[in-house]
Amino acid sequence: MSMAPRTDTRSPAPHAADSHDLIRVHGARENNLKDVSIEIPKRRLTVFTGVSGSGKSSLVFNTIAAESQRMINETYSAFLQGFMPTSARPEVDVLDGLTTVITVDQQRMGSDPRSTVGTATDANAMLRILFSRLGAPHIGPPSAYSFNTASVRASGAITVERGAKKTVKATFNRTGGMCTRCEGRGSVSDIDLSRLYDDSKSLAEGAFTIPGWKSDSQWTVQVYAQSGFVDPDKPIREYTEKQLQDFLYGEPVKVKVNGVNLTYEGLIPKFQKSFLSKDKESMQPHIRAFVEQAVTFATCPECDGTRLSEGARSSKIGEVGIADACAMEIRDLTEWVRGLDEPSVAPLLAALQQALDSFVEIGLGYLSLDRPAGTLSGGEAQRVKMIRHLGSSLTDITYVFDEPTIGLHPHDIQRMNDLLLRLRDKGNTVLVVEHKPQTIAIADHVVDLGPGAGTAGGTVCFEGTVEGLRASDTVTGRHLDDRATLKKTPREPTGSLEIRGATAHNLQGVDVDIPLGVLTVVTGVAGSGKSSLVHGSIHDDEGVVSIDQGAIRGSRRSNPATYTGMLDPIRKAFAKANDVKPALFSANSEGACPTCNGVGVVYTDLAMMAGVAAPCEECEGKRFQAEVLKYHLGGRDISEVLAMSVTEAVEFFGKGESSTPAAHRVLARLADVGLGYLSLGQPLTTLSGGERQRLKLATHMGDKGGVYVLDEPTTGLHLADVEQLLGLLDRLVDSGKSVIVVEHHQAVMAHADWIIDLGPGAGHDGGRIVFEGTPADLVAARSTRTGEHLAEYVGD
Repeated sequence: MSMAPRTDTRSPAPHAADSHDLIRVHGARENNLKDVSIEIPKRRLTVFTGVSGSGKSSLVFNTIAAESQRMINETYSAFLQGFMPTSARPEVDVLDGLTTVITVDQQRMGSDPRSTVGTATDANAMLRILFSRLGAPHIGPPSAYSFNTASVRASGAITVERGAKKTVKATFNRTGGMCTRCEGRGSVSDIDLSRLYDDSKSLAEGAFTIPGWKSDSQWTVQVYAQSGFVDPDKPIREYTEKQLQDFLYGEPVKVKVNGVNLTYEGLIPKFQKSFLSKDKESMQPHIRAFVEQAVTFATCPECDGTRLSEGARSSKIGEVGIADACAMEIRDLTEWVRGLDEPSVAPLLAALQQALDSFVEIGLGYLSLDRPAGTLSGGEAQRVKMIRHLGSSLTDITYVFDEPTIGLHPHDIQRMNDLLLRLRDKGNTVLVVEHKPQTIAIADHVVDLGPGAGTAGGTVCFEGTVEGLRASDTVTGRHLDDRATLKKTPREPTGSLEIRGATAHNLQGVDVDIPLGVLTVVTGVAGSGKSSLVHGSIHDDEGVVSIDQGAIRGSRRSNPATYTGMLDPIRKAFAKANDVKPALFSANSEGACPTCNGVGVVYTDLAMMAGVAAPCEECEGKRFQAEVLKYHLGGRDISEVLAMSVTEAVEFFGKGESSTPAAHRVLARLADVGLGYLSLGQPLTTLSGGERQRLKLATHMGDKGGVYVLDEPTTGLHLADVEQLLGLLDRLVDSGKSVIVVEHHQAVMAHADWIIDLGPGAGHDGGRIVFEGTPADLVAARSTRTGEHLAEYVGD
């Protein structure tokens, strides 16, 4: 190839297109941001840090990422926009220089029981095509290997309207791979009927024991009572055989209840649809506890848990079936795929190989494709979402990450850092919300928000290089080089919790004694078996309080006061002081403003355009009727109380005529976990990940339990907040509790009385105890990866 010689040797003037090298944000006011104005360099790695609740997510996700997505959506036709979620423009004066944003967040992956790692990443789709081409015996198209597709057969007459109408016979067949017994779930359930109802009572006497099913008002119960199939006044044990059959297994039929047409259905199918078709992890705690007592889940005997039909299981490539392939650890599956040599499917093998290699590269080679997506931790889910972007040829994209090091051992953080730098070096802008010093250290540009949290935050305290941050006097700058010290005299255990022969997931017959009365940290690389050991062997009972990373589910009506149960004693205190009903002081009940129904804002739906939310003119956003706001407690009305911060409320409910001990106890716990800046009525939907976890911790601190099991409580915590968390853990132990923590943070390891280290690797390379002892002994031995990193951390 020849190139024309260049004759002009003068330096060309800068091209206008090259002047757009910054993302400019001016006047951002989303949530607690206070007219933030910053300039972010493109094609660089920028880390946003600051204490939890300082406004990082509000700036990165709710302003920059949200506006980019909104503007992209506006490029589609009005018809398509009508089917897409709509969002209003963020509260910001100017947003300039935006590029297409890809958000990789911590949201848990789909809770559908049929969703797996393979289906969520398209690896299963490629495997199904591979088996449909190479599998023997050949059983059909890719759908024949899908546990989400049922086989369908139909025949009959159809009318063809082409010219003269004519009726022809037609047959239709679709071969699916779903196991008919478990319907692609891999497990079957057996229901204990005695948990659903008391057969010595009639429906009118309240026979149902299912949570939320009350005879006097619940529509579902009224359907059974007024259906005509059973006698509502006869005890269930006296039903005839036909009545019991209709009651338990009746087919869906229309019945009239109080003049309304409703559907009657037998109790068993109704219960299965209402409870068993949902993921247990998405249920409210009391509902989940009921289902676990009423239902026993067992591996499907027909498909042996593979979810697949007999035909799909019988078709193999060599000695490997698709169920075998999905059950392999991904790093083993990668080697199997690499060994296939079939030119007819070469492009497919190359694409599958690339996808599987990405799993291994990102540190998830220990997973299997049949792993239910709902069981992945927040960090694992985030890394799974990264896979589809690693091999992308797109450039000039803005990638936004929400604490990508969550759930990662210090050994694995370097690998994640390398991936972030690779994305940047391909010409992309990478924005990372992060607290870990190892990731902050690789940033090209740092934005530190604060100085505090909530109303005390929302301003930019520092912009510049990592060295500049280290020299600054911000909270992050002062704590960037913090190092926890090893305890000189660890506490002595008061007993032990014996675990024998633990084999959950990858555990290899683990025997271990977890000491009680001390702070015990269970650690190890990601996938080594920590959660399997702790959550699989220490079951929730009357003596154990388990606080995991599960999301808090709630609508915009939910707030810290309702979630913690604090609002009930507050309402009763208001009711007693004013001699009225407690229901008046609930924005979800009788006290709600009739115009906005207690929401505080009025929403106007504009079809495919973003809806408009305006403060309710009737209640001025206070959510309550004017009559309710006339009632006071300690000189404050209920809306003023809900607007208080936790710190203000601790003082308000602690003394004087407004003294309410039950509310004060909950408020003191919220202040203990560092949430003193939250307002009692702040919607849960506006809380950050770290705030939600600490809210959950504060709520469970009131539970009566001797053993607390915490799953990575430092998630979402700033370096300064970790110090406060360590103090809280110490107070729990000093009060007589046993605290068991699954954790990677070196500060928590160093602070522990006892460490249990699993490994040495992940998946089938893990599942063994590689160290038990004090942190000082672990540092001295340096016999494990954890020991090496902890020794480096404490400077030994």
